Amino acid sequence: MNPHRTLARTKDGAPPGNIRTATTSVLLVDDDVGIRQLLTEYLAGEMIQLQTVQDGWIAHELLRTPDHGFDLLLLDVMLPGQSGFDILQRLRRNSALPVIMTTGRASEADRITGLELGADDYLPKPFSPRELLARMRAVLRRNGGPAIQKAPSPSPDAAPTPDVFQVGGLISTRDSLEVRVGPSIVRLTDVEARLLKILMRSAGHMIGREQLTLWALGRKHQPQDRSLDTHVSNLRRKLGLTGNTLGLPMLRSVRGLGYLLTATCGAPA
Repeated sequence: MNPHRTLARTKDGAPPGNIRTATTSVLLVDDDVGIRQLLTEYLAGEMIQLQTVQDGWIAHELLRTPDHGFDLLLLDVMLPGQSGFDILQRLRRNSALPVIMTTGRASEADRITGLELGADDYLPKPFSPRELLARMRAVLRRNGGPAIQKAPSPSPDAAPTPDVFQVGGLISTRDSLEVRVGPSIVRLTDVEARLLKILMRSAGHMIGREQLTLWALGRKHQPQDRSLDTHVSNLRRKLGLTGNTLGLPMLRSVRGLGYLLTATCGAPA
């Protein structure tokens, strides 16, 4: 067993409410804060100790010695500091650490470059966390690494520890369809609630339409599909996220790219 593995972690490194022994240690290198936060939460339920960094140079420092303690590397191609290809090339000089590369660039040349440099698998963005987990299991299995195990269900007597998301006067709980908007309670549909939580976790950072469609609606985005826009419009209307209400955030669109939830807005104009 890897001596560096101790606790499963959530929220970019904070221990979860119910502490449990982790079985797999994974380093995620990605400069997209939304992906880091969502994968941290998703993989925490799989008894994975996930460490996240956003800069290529930091990743290089963590991996440059043989006793880094990681079982698997999730590596984005486009990074500040140095590219994922640079990190992989340096890593392969003295390490057989399993590597899954991810990228928003879907060209065949990029995939071939990553695989020729020694990547074990290559996953284009946007991707489903469920597919990523399946690929992680397969890569570790092929390389003789530790199996990723599902976390045990909490004891019926255990106190519930719901995650609460808050952006200004907007408050949402992980397992509830109800959202507190200032003094009021608004009930959302399942899709609306899922979409809102994704946006709240990444408040202040844009999330692309493709990624939002995949994670919130469970399917790949199609050019003529307006479903995401409809759900966003419904959220704005139901919760008043138009930028005209004091204390509430604003749900903004970035034309042709995606959506973001801003910080609390000031007084109405």
